[in-house]
Amino acid sequence: MPNTRIQLLFSAWLCLGGSLFAAWQAGVAKADITPTEPVPLAGYGGKTRMSQRVEHPIWLKAIALRDDTGSTSVLVTADLVGLSDKMIAIIAGNAEKKHGIPRERLILNTSHNHSCPVTEDVLWLYYEFTHEEAAARDRYTAFVYAKYDEVIGAAIAAIQPAELAFEQGLAGVAVNRRRSRGPESRSLDGQVDQDVPVIAVKSGPNLRAILFGYSCHTTALGGLSINGDYAGFAQIELEKAHPGSVAMFVQNCGGDANALPRIRGRDAEATTLASMYGHILAESVQQVLAAPMKPLSGPLRVAMDQTELLLQPGLPLEELQQRLPNLTGMPRREFEHFIRQYDTLGSPPDRVRYPIQVWRFGPELTYIALTGETVVDYSLNFKATHGWNSTWVSGYNNDLLSYVPSLRVLKEGGYEGTTGMYEYGHRASYTENVEERITTKVKELLEKVR
Repeated sequence: MPNTRIQLLFSAWLCLGGSLFAAWQAGVAKADITPTEPVPLAGYGGKTRMSQRVEHPIWLKAIALRDDTGSTSVLVTADLVGLSDKMIAIIAGNAEKKHGIPRERLILNTSHNHSCPVTEDVLWLYYEFTHEEAAARDRYTAFVYAKYDEVIGAAIAAIQPAELAFEQGLAGVAVNRRRSRGPESRSLDGQVDQDVPVIAVKSGPNLRAILFGYSCHTTALGGLSINGDYAGFAQIELEKAHPGSVAMFVQNCGGDANALPRIRGRDAEATTLASMYGHILAESVQQVLAAPMKPLSGPLRVAMDQTELLLQPGLPLEELQQRLPNLTGMPRREFEHFIRQYDTLGSPPDRVRYPIQVWRFGPELTYIALTGETVVDYSLNFKATHGWNSTWVSGYNNDLLSYVPSLRVLKEGGYEGTTGMYEYGHRASYTENVEERITTKVKELLEKVR
């Protein structure tokens, strides 16, 4: 009997990489998604912007985590403006079919970078392409699909014993952009979330991956170059400081925050400013890495489900038809879209599907992954409820379906609460139970992972 016990312990020791206390295995990979030809640039409406140069490369980065139950989970970050339902279905379908990753164990986060190429049908109402511009978009989209498959597979293939640790820093880059929009907005609440959550992944003495997040739009730049904005500069700085590591930026709840001030029309000065914001964020991460961090234990329990967000009544068909002849550009495309919905569906849909994911790293950290352009209230409220020092709330996961206002922002009105809904193809703003529905579903998922 004693010999059997020794054999079992020795087998476990070998499986866990030689340490009876190791609970994690991790693999990390990165894939360059910098376009090789001029492409339409994403993120801003109006005249199509075609890229003219590359400021620095843009990336997909993936981390694969395997706990001591043998389950594998993958988080992918991207220097892209967002993904669509169609893109999510293709990427997640390939991950499950080719790599065995179930949907609830795959989180797809985008930085909401506005200096990247347009892909597939993301923000499709923004753009009116020529045949050549659409062809460039389609070639790039096919390239991105292949790179998602590549980076997920490479991260899984690189799995080896690892240790995970978590802590948070602070950075003063974000400014609430609703409050910054002229004298009439000065009375609006100026909340921001300046926490910088960080997960360090080590194998022995080697730092292999740095996951870090921030709640702020990546819109410090808006010229004609390909780059990762301030988040790209931060990742470059961290990877220079830690050779051999992969730095992964996670966009948190930055729907109503910008890096300010910004410069428009002077590209060199704007790039310098964006680089400075990136250095500030990187320095915050560096200070976290240099101090004691809290080890994360397993297992990694995951849950995923969806709720429905209800929409207020939209404009009647007669009014849409009456106003259409006086519109041009994106407003015209929006109204044409709603008229088509009346023709094909009977009326524009009255609700949208809203996926939510929760990952729980033992008792030390709960990671809440929300969908769309969530405003800062979600991060602040969930951390206040579930633990300031043990909760990480990210937005911009899954499809870029809309701005997602809190009840406060909805009542204030303005772009993130009401007027920004048309450009996403939704008939009107959400009803006043939008925050309640999301909060209720998050609570249900937290109960499952506990």
